[in-house]
Amino acid sequence: MKPRSLLYSINARIGGYGLDLNAHEALKLSFREGYLGKAFAYDNRQTDIPAHFVHSLRWHPVRFLSFLSSPFYYDIKKRVVDRIAARHLQTGKYDFFHGWENNSLLSLRTAKKMGIPSVLEIPTWHRDKGKSKPRDKREVSRIERDAKFPDTLFKKWLIGRQETAEEYDLADVLLVPSECSAATFTAVGIPKEKIVMLGAGVRLEDFPPGRAPLPPAFSAERPLRAVFLGALINRKGVPVLLEAWSKANLPHATLTLVGAVHAEVKSSLERYASPSVIATGFTREVSRYLLESDLHIFPSECEGSAKTVYEACAAGLAQITTFESGDVVQDGINGRIVPPRDPETLASAIRSLYEHPEQIAQFQAAARPKAETELTWDHFRERLAGAYDLAIRRSSANEK
Repeated sequence: MKPRSLLYSINARIGGYGLDLNAHEALKLSFREGYLGKAFAYDNRQTDIPAHFVHSLRWHPVRFLSFLSSPFYYDIKKRVVDRIAARHLQTGKYDFFHGWENNSLLSLRTAKKMGIPSVLEIPTWHRDKGKSKPRDKREVSRIERDAKFPDTLFKKWLIGRQETAEEYDLADVLLVPSECSAATFTAVGIPKEKIVMLGAGVRLEDFPPGRAPLPPAFSAERPLRAVFLGALINRKGVPVLLEAWSKANLPHATLTLVGAVHAEVKSSLERYASPSVIATGFTREVSRYLLESDLHIFPSECEGSAKTVYEACAAGLAQITTFESGDVVQDGINGRIVPPRDPETLASAIRSLYEHPEQIAQFQAAARPKAETELTWDHFRERLAGAYDLAIRRSSANEK
């Protein structure tokens, strides 16, 4: 079952990177199928979908509040796009709503009142990360507690956990990025039947297939080439990776860290500085670094569904990553899954693959076929179409 006229709302842009890219690829489905009504976003940076389908808030007066600290400014922006989307839903022009967590409460209330099916997309995990908390318990966040003028004038605009929980209740279907994310919802009693694992996608054409065979053993002439791709921050496990790399103590190997270096990891970079560790800084030449590498190591402790793991899979790399990073890597098939915050286990996994290049080759051989058969943006849109169908059916059943 398909909508007739979909309203899409996001506190981001349409087209670009990260969530902007996900929004762009999602809208291609409704535009291609002829049921895109209107998308509300803070800018439009794509040309696949005619501009009149996208209501850009790029010049909305809320931009004048950009002097506020990020948490306050972003929450206000979320409330603004939600109010605008809710007003448009009230016109009766739309019969389906697709919104994002923390910027959809008024829209979802309106959709529920008008009998409009809805989906709510979650970028990472349940707000309470799977912990059961009293619904009426109001927590004062560190952001609110430590706020300084002029942020203190806008405390009431911060989005509380009760509001997010109400969004979860109101939506007919929750779109989550991974099994790990889904587990944080079912752990607090949200039924599996309400959850669809949407994940993300990757452009195969950015990563031409085919790579040189690995040597029987790594040497000074042909070292193991490992890469980490992503922002160099604590949450993505960079300090853990640096410690594990030091513990592995491989004689013929290099680790290239590709991503913007944040202040919080500089002490770890200094502590574990080594000729075998190279930090390149931010780059848009992602494909070059992946295609030149043998192994992608991404020990993140909290992700939605990490884009870099998709890209490494499409590039045909073996991977070592965590369950928390998404569902791309299957342990023992196209890589290794290790627990987060565990440098000893990570070091052991790195050392094991270094000593067995044939295992790396086996993981590499399984990577590209998985990307081709499960991880393209077309596969993403197939899953999204199924979620829309489920939401319509659930909404109809609830009305009865």
